Amino acid sequence: MTARALMFQGTGSDVGKSVLCAGVIRALVKRGYGVRPFKPQNMSNNAAVTADGGEIGRAQALQARAANVAASVHMNPVLLKPQGDRTSQIVVQGRVWGQGDARSYLGKKAELWPFVAESFGKLKAEADFVIVEGAGSPAEVNLRANDIANMGFATRSDVPVVLVGDIDRGGVIASLVGISELLEPDERALIAGYVINKFRGDASLFDDGLKIITQRTGWRSFGVLPHLAEVGRLPSEDAVALDTAEATTGDTVIAVPRLKHIANFDDFDPLKQQPGIRLVFVQPGQPMPAEAALVILPGSKATIADLRFLREQGWDVDLAAHLRRGGRVLGICGGYQMLGRSISDPSGIEGTSEAIEGLGLLEVDTVLTDTKTLVEARGFERFTGEAVQGYEMHVGNTAGPDTTRPMLRLQGKHDGAASVDGRIAGCYLHGLFAGDAFRAAFLSQLTGRDVATGDYEASVEQALDALATAIERHLDVDALIKAAR
Repeated sequence: MTARALMFQGTGSDVGKSVLCAGVIRALVKRGYGVRPFKPQNMSNNAAVTADGGEIGRAQALQARAANVAASVHMNPVLLKPQGDRTSQIVVQGRVWGQGDARSYLGKKAELWPFVAESFGKLKAEADFVIVEGAGSPAEVNLRANDIANMGFATRSDVPVVLVGDIDRGGVIASLVGISELLEPDERALIAGYVINKFRGDASLFDDGLKIITQRTGWRSFGVLPHLAEVGRLPSEDAVALDTAEATTGDTVIAVPRLKHIANFDDFDPLKQQPGIRLVFVQPGQPMPAEAALVILPGSKATIADLRFLREQGWDVDLAAHLRRGGRVLGICGGYQMLGRSISDPSGIEGTSEAIEGLGLLEVDTVLTDTKTLVEARGFERFTGEAVQGYEMHVGNTAGPDTTRPMLRLQGKHDGAASVDGRIAGCYLHGLFAGDAFRAAFLSQLTGRDVATGDYEASVEQALDALATAIERHLDVDALIKAAR
C-alpha cells in the first residue's frame, strides 16, 4: 500500500492548520479510509508521549486520535522544544538528538531530512491517506535553504499543498496573494488551492474576496470554514493562545501562572470546561488573584529559568500570601520541582551547570539528569483514592522527606510529595484532570461541596466529530481527495 498525500500549509502561525488537519482526518475516517497524520517539523513545548516511549507534538497526538490510531514517533519526526538561553532541544523520531540556537539549527536541517523521509515513507506504507501539516508559513523564504517544514518538504516529496488563511485575524487576501508572489515556479505548481478559515457571519459576504484571490493567484477555493465553537474543546498546542486567554466563568478560582517556558498546558483543558470553575492564566506582571482557592504551578521546559521568572513577577510572594489565607498549591512536573528546597543542574541539561534555591514549600530536592523519562502511566491519587492516568515527561530525580507522603501511586511505585497538612502537593504525572472521577473528587475536596463532572474524553470525541461534520458541510472534500497524490 502506498498512501496518497495532501499537505496543509498556513499563511502564518496559529491560523488553525492543526485543528483543520484533525477535522479532515476524522472526515476521511468516517468515509472509511485509513489515515495517518504527519508533520515533518514542529516547534512546541506541548508534547505527548507515544506508546513506543517517544514524544511528538500534541497536535499530532490529537490528529492520531482523529484517525483512530495510536500515536507514533513517525508522525512528527522532528520536534523543537524551546528552552532557556534562546536554544531549543531537538527531538528526532521521539528521542533527544541534540540542542542548538536558531542559527545553528539552520545548519543541521540537511542532516535531519533522512529521518523525515524515512518516517514519511513508513506512514505512507500503512494508510490510504497521509495528511501533512506544515509549520509557520511558506512565505518565510529567508528560511528556504534546506527547508523540511513547508515547500522544501512538498517539493522533495511531490506532495500537493492546500494553503490555509485565517480571516479572523485580517489580511487574508494579501496573505494568500503575497505568498503566490513569493513562491518559486516549482512550488507554485504544487499549490492545489486554498481554504479560508475561521469566518464569522454570512460567508457569502466574502464571495468577492474569493474571486479576487483566485483571479490574482490562479488557485481554486476549497471553501470557507466558519469559526467553530467546538474547537475550544480540543487540546491546544500553541502557547500563543495563552497570551490573550480569558478567564473562564465560575465561583471557584484556580490560578495558573503563565510561565515563560510553560509546557504541557493542555493539562488544564478539563478544568476550562468544568462548570463552576474559573480558570485564570495569570499573565506576567499581574498578581495572583487573591480569591484563588488553588494555584497550580505548571510544567516547564526550562524549570530553573522559569523559577527565576516566577520570582521576577513577584509570584513567590503571592504564593506565600495565598497559603496564609488557607489556599492550596499543586505543582505538576516542573512546577513540582519548583516547590522543593533546591533544583540543581550539574550537567547543564537546561543550558548551564548551576543550582538554585527552590520555593521551599515541600521538603524535597531535585537533581536534573541526562536521562529523560517518557512513559505512559496509570494508578491512583492517594488523597481521593481515585484512578488517574496520563504520562510522565521529565528530566530529573526528586527526593526528600515529603516523598514519604507521595501524591500518587503509579504502577507499583510512588510519585510526588505532599506537605503534612496536604495543602501543598506535587507530582510528575501529566493528564491528571482528564480523569472524570478524580477531577470530581479533587474539586469536591477543594470546594467543600459535591462537584459533578462531564465525560471529558467523550467531549473531545464529540468535538472531532462536529469538526468533521462542519468540514463536510463547508469544504469540498471530494475535491480535496482528488487533489491528493
